[in-house]
Amino acid sequence: MKLTVIGCSGSFPGPDSAASCYLVEAPHEGRTFRLLLDLGSGALGPLQDHIDLRDIDAIALSHLHPDHCFDMSGLYVVRKYHPQGRPARIPVYAPTGADWHLSNAYGTTEPNGMTLPFEFHELSDGLDTRIGPFRLRAQRTPHPVEAYAMRLDVGDRSVVYSGDTGPDDTLARFAADADLFLCEASFLEGADNPPALHLTGAEAGRLARKAEVGRLWITHIPPWTDRARVEADLLTEYEGPYRLVRAGDVIEL
Repeated sequence: MKLTVIGCSGSFPGPDSAASCYLVEAPHEGRTFRLLLDLGSGALGPLQDHIDLRDIDAIALSHLHPDHCFDMSGLYVVRKYHPQGRPARIPVYAPTGADWHLSNAYGTTEPNGMTLPFEFHELSDGLDTRIGPFRLRAQRTPHPVEAYAMRLDVGDRSVVYSGDTGPDDTLARFAADADLFLCEASFLEGADNPPALHLTGAEAGRLARKAEVGRLWITHIPPWTDRARVEADLLTEYEGPYRLVRAGDVIEL
């Protein structure tokens, strides 16, 4: 697998990065299969530095907050109105009600919503399915809206993406032995953080340590949060390989 960080800013786009979007690629049937994990605010622009938007094969949306899904509106325009013709529908795995949530955000109307370019499938707790070369599994996470962590496996390689989550020890089992754990860390230790919303660097590090992952990539740090403090918190709980990601980072597994 190859994973490219398209956007990693937490909660809203920052000056140096779009909001959450990760391009995951793997060989499949003689070509490269391209899956997006999230398509948050501002991500559609930099995504075009890496691929043609008509070459996306599938999308998985961890949840329906704008910083994880609202650039679906722009992609809808591309795939419905492109002057070279409408490409085939692609599957979109997302929480319950995603079609009309996204349709209302864009302003589409009944009866079609966003289903002309997209074929919606519901994520659910315990989902285990195939998307091209990927085995996709999902686990519900604590967050104010329906949200999921996702695990992608190709052969003996694995990536686990936390999505947005509050503290949840079961995520360590879900991420066990992953080659890469892409985990959010939006909060700082010692702050008056809302419950069941996001992780601190220390909480992310603790999960990675318990899961015995190959490497930890920290993401979803909001523009107003001090990255150095997130890193310092992380290092109180984790001694393995890690990175505080930036837009454009690439890893091949």
